[in-house]
Amino acid sequence: MKLKRLRDFCEVKANNLKRRFRKTEVSMLYFYKLSLEILFSALILISITSSCGSRNGSIKETPTSGNIKIAVDESFAPIVETTIETFMTLYPYAYITPNLKYEPDVINDLLRDSVKVIVTSKRLTAEQTQFLNDSLIFPKTTSYARDAIAFVVNKNNPDTLLRYEEVYGIFNGSFSRWSDIGLSDNSGNIRVIFDNPRSGNIRYLKERFNMTDTLPNYFFALNSHSEVIDFVAENSDALGVISFAYISDKDNRKQLDLLSKIKVVAISAPGSREKRYFAPSQGTLYEESYPFCREILFISRETFTGLGAGFIQFATGEQGQRIVLKAGLLPSIMPTRRVVIRN
Repeated sequence: MKLKRLRDFCEVKANNLKRRFRKTEVSMLYFYKLSLEILFSALILISITSSCGSRNGSIKETPTSGNIKIAVDESFAPIVETTIETFMTLYPYAYITPNLKYEPDVINDLLRDSVKVIVTSKRLTAEQTQFLNDSLIFPKTTSYARDAIAFVVNKNNPDTLLRYEEVYGIFNGSFSRWSDIGLSDNSGNIRVIFDNPRSGNIRYLKERFNMTDTLPNYFFALNSHSEVIDFVAENSDALGVISFAYISDKDNRKQLDLLSKIKVVAISAPGSREKRYFAPSQGTLYEESYPFCREILFISRETFTGLGAGFIQFATGEQGQRIVLKAGLLPSIMPTRRVVIRN
């Protein structure tokens, strides 16, 4: 199609030139100038058509160009989507589509070669790594940021302080009523609300508490983090389980609106007898004083330095880590700040 357009264009120019040449005697210099005009116009047309072809998807994949999909654990959607938007703004020929899924599906996409890069908090098992190695694929895991599991309660809940052991008791079935954890003026049953049965949030907590049994019958799954927050906002007996990444950014209007509906629970350190409680924040993530911290990871199976590698390098580099810092999470590599002292 491009060659046909170029041929037609040149034929029109040539016919115009013939008509001019017949009507009047033209010097060789004038003929030469017209020939250059045709050549220059043809080069412009080639450049335009090549550019249009690139924008339609025929882009060579490099660390800063190409068109790929990555699988992202839905728990980390806010920070990953922000980072992708910034990267694509800086590199106009880079097209990255985040497929938001729950943790098991994200891992499966990597194993099945549906995507080359995933974002998750779960490291591959030895069996999964060996499965890839058997196909001569050697996955690379890169730390991206530190997040946390946050517990949230209704604004009318009289207390936002829980001991670590009380949270554990709620999960193993020992504490099923609010009065069991010292809230004598709230005698109702506890309803624990989380985002999905396949959620990485619940998987993390079950592993943290060494639980192999099914969850107690007062645990209920919804479909998203926003649904969990809305449910907690409307029910005083609810205890919500969410990713801190959904409420960490104090400059994000959407996250501030979510945060305004609920209260965040502060939790003591495991085994501590001190009356010290820690809510999730950049400071407590850094100190690891908040007990439910976790890493956000990139896992790549790329066999060459493509767009996936370029995006990971950006996200874990200076600019990407500043995005993490601004979003209220903890960067894996703290961005440096230069201070110039003048006499």
